[in-house]
Amino acid sequence: MTQSSIPLPSDEPVADSHVGSLLGPISRIRDAYDWAADSFASDKYRQADHATWRPRMLAQVFESMSYSPAKTDPNPQVVEKVDCGTYIREKIYFNTTPELRVPAYVLVPKNLKGKAPALIALHSHGGFYRWGKEKFLKLPGEHETLTEARMAEAAGHATAEDVVNLGYVVIMIDAFYWGERRMRFKTDPPIGPGESVADIKKFNADRWEQEYVVAKTIYTAGYTWAGLMVWDDIRTVDYLLTRPEVDPDRIGCFGQSMGGWRAAHLMAMDDRVKAGVVGCWLTSYKDLTPNHVMYTVGYTMVFPGIYRYLDMPDVVSLAAPRAVLCINGEKDGLFPLETGVKPAYKTLEAVYAKLGAADKFRAHLYNTQHEFNPTMQQEAWDWFNKHL
Repeated sequence: MTQSSIPLPSDEPVADSHVGSLLGPISRIRDAYDWAADSFASDKYRQADHATWRPRMLAQVFESMSYSPAKTDPNPQVVEKVDCGTYIREKIYFNTTPELRVPAYVLVPKNLKGKAPALIALHSHGGFYRWGKEKFLKLPGEHETLTEARMAEAAGHATAEDVVNLGYVVIMIDAFYWGERRMRFKTDPPIGPGESVADIKKFNADRWEQEYVVAKTIYTAGYTWAGLMVWDDIRTVDYLLTRPEVDPDRIGCFGQSMGGWRAAHLMAMDDRVKAGVVGCWLTSYKDLTPNHVMYTVGYTMVFPGIYRYLDMPDVVSLAAPRAVLCINGEKDGLFPLETGVKPAYKTLEAVYAKLGAADKFRAHLYNTQHEFNPTMQQEAWDWFNKHL
């Protein structure tokens, strides 16, 4: 397009898009540079280049987070310890940075014969903020809305309880803005047994509407929400390595939806994590622009500026050649299947093949929607059993 052919603002076509007439200028700016110019899947990189490509690109991703907190002792505190029959459940708090203390549950199998593999369970977004880490557990007397949310996402399975009974130590934290780290106001309804279904639905709806305020507040404070979240997940690995039950060479992570995004980035950015399962959150970002941003790419899932160097699957390819399983639903309307999910799979397949590690990446499309159903769960646990 020549400068003389660029339409005046008033003449921009109104596209069939969530951003209407702004799709034209947004897309032209995007296309003014080479998309994902440093993708390792491209022909300009050879297998031998990987040793220098990965640290350079990893540094680029960390820079795009605009967040690099000082390392700190986790200083964990166990506030509750419950014998659950086949495992022990601990409620703990630990530091992820000198400024942040994070709540978590840790599940430890009973009668371990030696050091055990460990999994980090990374919870979803779901527009459901009242609880975070509890999405993986069935706690006594839990609220019916939490039970319903787990039914919709995982067919009712408390997946952390499922994997602890397979012999894994499991940890789950609240992401910033969820669960105990939710945003609270003096006008909120009382917390506890008196909360009604209507109270919780209103709370979740209100927090959905207020995400943009929190995001703007974080950005004006000089860092990114995604960076904060990823660093908390990395520091969770730090904490796991202090546990005497945990084998430091057998750590994995899994998540669904936003939890899948978190799992993909934790795998990419921390090579202590040896295997991961990315549930229903892998796509090329390029063709999300017209109609697949509103309900997919939250403020928690953007690293500004990185995509001209690396598309999302290229970021995930930083995990190669470690073991990554990606599962998506063909009927998941959040992502464009032909221009988003399948190209992302193709990129990762190319990278793993180039590194001679094709068996360490698997992509599986299920004839389902945006969920982590029992068949998907079984494939995930089989993946961990094989690679951890």
